[in-house]
Amino acid sequence: MSAPVLSFWYDFASTYSYPAALRIEAEAAPRGVSIAWRPFLLGPIFAAQGWSTSPFNLYPAKGRYMWREMERICEAQKLPLAPPDPFPQHSLAAARVATALEGAARAAFTRALYRLEFGLGRNISEQETLEAALSVAGIEVAPALARARTQDIKDALRAATEEAIGLGIFGAPSFIAPDGELYWGQDRLEAALDWAAAF
Repeated sequence: MSAPVLSFWYDFASTYSYPAALRIEAEAAPRGVSIAWRPFLLGPIFAAQGWSTSPFNLYPAKGRYMWREMERICEAQKLPLAPPDPFPQHSLAAARVATALEGAARAAFTRALYRLEFGLGRNISEQETLEAALSVAGIEVAPALARARTQDIKDALRAATEEAIGLGIFGAPSFIAPDGELYWGQDRLEAALDWAAAF
């Protein structure tokens, strides 16, 4: 019998996806749940709401609270936190690289890039940051970047974003259980895993 799969939907511009990505597999393992890493883009979803940027920028009080909460979360997880500038980061290139990878390679790149972005404040739209994350993840840089630039990958990322919209996803991180149950937010990770473990 195969392990139940929880789909982890994330955008590299998403602050709360950072701590979720760094702990999801450790939380999933004892529950016997496998993780499907699903990069997508929040931009089109926000644009459909009439938002030109992150709601954390549109509502300054909410933004201040988010960064303070990120400090608390990262302190609890013993993760470094260095807010990148600008925020939100332009995540298209990063999402294409992640889409070009599969399985453990995608997971390793994702964790490495989040550490550079929110742990060190690096700009993920810069190629040298993408190259650094690939290197840290033990992935050959040139082939990965070349594949990320292909039309197939561009189309795949667009399709993933459309799939996310179809699933009712409106923010990141989001988790989809085997039965389609949606959980939103890094603080709902354990509940999502518990739900998925029942299948």
